[in-house]
Amino acid sequence: MIHANNITLRLGKRALFEDVNIKFTEGNCYGLIGANGAGKSTFLKILSGQIEPTKGEIIITPGQRLSFLQQDHFKYDPFVVLDTVIMGNKRLYDIMKEKEAIYAKEDFTDEDGIKASELEAEFASMDGWEAEANAASLLNGLGIENELHYKQMSELNGNEKVKVLLAQALFGNPDILLLDEPTNHLDLEAIRWLEEFLINFDNTVIVVSHDRYFLNKVCTHIADIDYAKIQLYAGNYDFWYESSQLMIRQMKEANKKKEEKIKELQEFIQRFSANASKSKQATSRKRALEKIQLEDIRPSSRKYPYIDFKPSREIGNEVLTVENISKTIDGVKVLDNISFIVGREDKIAFVGPDTIATTTLFRILAGELEPDSGSYKWGVTTNMAYFPKDNTKLFSGDETIVDFLMPFSPEKDVTYVRGFLGRMLFSGEEGTKKVNVLSGGERVRVMLSKMMLLGANVLILDEPTNHLDMESITSLNNGLIKFPGVALFTSQDHQFIQTTANRIMEITPNGLIDKITTYDEYLDSDEMARKRQIMRFNVEKED
Repeated sequence: MIHANNITLRLGKRALFEDVNIKFTEGNCYGLIGANGAGKSTFLKILSGQIEPTKGEIIITPGQRLSFLQQDHFKYDPFVVLDTVIMGNKRLYDIMKEKEAIYAKEDFTDEDGIKASELEAEFASMDGWEAEANAASLLNGLGIENELHYKQMSELNGNEKVKVLLAQALFGNPDILLLDEPTNHLDLEAIRWLEEFLINFDNTVIVVSHDRYFLNKVCTHIADIDYAKIQLYAGNYDFWYESSQLMIRQMKEANKKKEEKIKELQEFIQRFSANASKSKQATSRKRALEKIQLEDIRPSSRKYPYIDFKPSREIGNEVLTVENISKTIDGVKVLDNISFIVGREDKIAFVGPDTIATTTLFRILAGELEPDSGSYKWGVTTNMAYFPKDNTKLFSGDETIVDFLMPFSPEKDVTYVRGFLGRMLFSGEEGTKKVNVLSGGERVRVMLSKMMLLGANVLILDEPTNHLDMESITSLNNGLIKFPGVALFTSQDHQFIQTTANRIMEITPNGLIDKITTYDEYLDSDEMARKRQIMRFNVEKED
């Protein structure tokens, strides 16, 4: 068990946490959620001892080992991959190195022999003889092949390092496991493996993630950070969301009834307080009025942008026809005779590891690239808006957000655009920010604002969930579900795809896979099973 006892953390005059008391118990997985800046990662650092709180203490059951996901991807560059994983259990790793140092001595003494014997006994009690095999098993599960296990960390790319550090955190069955955004930079297979690992993990897990599907899959509880406090809920993320919204609605309805009662009592008192025959009743109602307490409903610190795509005209039956499009980039053929037809009710998710192929196709359909061969044709009723993955060039100027959006607004009125921006969380003077100083999340919200102003009935979105917080992803997700037009999109957010798409496409080296199905059904399909089998066969063949 790990217990936060009266934790307060002050950053200057601001209290990030104020007298927080919460217990995390064995056998449960806790999803730590909150708005951007609420302090999720900071709280994990307090729990792990990396940050000292202003007040309070962290209490861990004596003898229990805590492990956390390292965020410094260069910290272990001088070390071998397998050793880096075993370092997840510091005591075990220290014993290994101390044993090696003793056995390497030329003048091996009796004292050295006694010490080595003690170390061997402790080493065996910690399953030390299985350490390398267990570390290798974790690495293989996350997609780090055997040929990389004895290389130095400095030789690995960024995504591979992330997987090794995750294996390090998981190594040795820690009693308490802290994970900050563990699914970042993981491929689909690695995420699935991690989900199964955590579902079967018997000890305590506390995880921060923006991946709602992941939180729903692994979490038994949600710890919600809001207004410097942490409220614990039983259930996964969706259960928390529904419960919290229901609680707010119930409190509002209760307040409404109380307000009606207050008004009724006030009117009676006002009418009859001077009436001798009714004075006792008026006094009684005054006492009743004094007892009525309205619930203090504090709005959440979370802010959800209002995303609602409204087409300016209805789309016809002919939307898009793609015929035999091919494209070679830097000597690599990324599109090879791609053909498909889009219907008026299609919301198509492009999935799979080849993101270059999808981005290239989207750029061709948006008119930014010419295909080497083949053609495409948009229907006469279509009005398309495009969200590019890389928007750097679009935001290189020094105009304000309002000036940037004004050409796309149906009403050439600054007040109208400012009102629109307010719904997208750019309130007041934020609309006068220069576009070249915006953060990644702010740029995405500006791009989505542009698409809504255009009133398009076809949306092409290349990784729109990148850089967004969970609240903005939820709003975009709900906006696309309600959108009555056609959408072609790609995303790394599982739930976003599952709840939005009614058709799945994957561009593979062997052609286009095109299925009218949900994302979950596609992942469980025969094609995906065969692909995974081929991938495993190739790995075994290389070994």
